Amino acid sequence: MGRSDAGTAVLVLLGPTACGKTAVSLEVARRLDGEILSADSRAFFVGLDVVTAKPSPAERRAVPHHLVDCVPLRGTYDAMAFRADVARRVPEIAARGRVPIVVGGGTLYLGAILRGVFEGPGTDAAFRRSLRDVPVEDLHRRLSDVDPIAAAKIHGNDRLRIERALEVHGATGRPISEWQAKASPLPFTFVVLGLFRERDDHRRAIAARVDTMLADGLVEEAARLRQDGLEPGDQAARTIGIPEAWAVLDGRMGREELAVTLTQATWQLARRQTAWFRRDAVARWIDVSGRSPEDVAKEIEAEWSERKRGIREPRPSTSVSS
Repeated sequence: MGRSDAGTAVLVLLGPTACGKTAVSLEVARRLDGEILSADSRAFFVGLDVVTAKPSPAERRAVPHHLVDCVPLRGTYDAMAFRADVARRVPEIAARGRVPIVVGGGTLYLGAILRGVFEGPGTDAAFRRSLRDVPVEDLHRRLSDVDPIAAAKIHGNDRLRIERALEVHGATGRPISEWQAKASPLPFTFVVLGLFRERDDHRRAIAARVDTMLADGLVEEAARLRQDGLEPGDQAARTIGIPEAWAVLDGRMGREELAVTLTQATWQLARRQTAWFRRDAVARWIDVSGRSPEDVAKEIEAEWSERKRGIREPRPSTSVSS
C-alpha cells in the first residue's frame, strides 16, 4: 500500500469472510516460503476454533502461523496491540529469509497497519458503563452530532467502535477522525491483494461454511466456551455464532433457525467488510469465483514477483462485488 525507507516487503491478502483466504494463503505460503500473520479479528482468541474456521493444527504445522490463539479466551486485544505485534514479527520473519504474509478480513486491524492508528486515551470503564443500556442507534446519532466524519465511516451496528469514538471525544474534546488523520502506516512495503467472489458464489460459500461449522460442532463448542467461563460481555463472545448458539442452548432459538440466522449475519458482515475495503484499502482485486486455491495462488505468486521486482505499477483493480 505504501513504500518506505524500511523496504521490507509484506504481502497482504485481504477480503471479506468466506472468500477463500485460508486455502489460498496456505498455497501461497508454500509457493513463496512464507509465514502467515493472521488478521482475523477472532482467531486471536484461544478456544474459538469451529466458530472462526481456524486453520487446522496440521495446516499450522505445515505453514508457520502467527497471532492465532495468542489471546486468552476472556482477554482483550486491540488494533494497537496488533500493530505492535506485526511491527515486531515482520522483521523477524524477513530475517529468516521468508515472506511475511498478512491474511485476514479484520478491517480494524488491517487499517491499523495499512493506514495507521493513534493510541489515544485509555479505556474509561465508568464511561463505558454509562453507555451500556443506551440503544446503539442512539449512540450512533450522538456520534453523528460530535463527529460526523467518524459516524459516516462506522457502521450503525458497530457498537464497539461507536463507543470508542465517543470515549475519545469525551476524553480529549476532539473527534477521533481528527486524531486518525494524523496516523501513519507501518514502515514496510505492502503489496496488497484482495480476494472476492461474485455475489451468488459468495452467498453459496457462506451457506456452505455455516453448514460445515454446524456439522463440526459449533453449538457444542459454544457450550464448552460458556462452561470455560466466557460471558456475553467478553470480546470473544461478540463473535458471530456464539450468541446465536447460546440462544439455541437456552431454548430461545430453534436449531432449524440457526443456519438461516448465521448465514444472514455472516452475509451482512461480508457486506460491511467489502464496504470498508472499497473505501479504505488500496488493493489489486482478484476474482476467485469458481477457481481452485492453486490457480489463484499461481496468479498471486506472479503478481508478487513482478511487484517485488518493480517491473510495473499494479494493474487496474477488478471491481469488488457487493
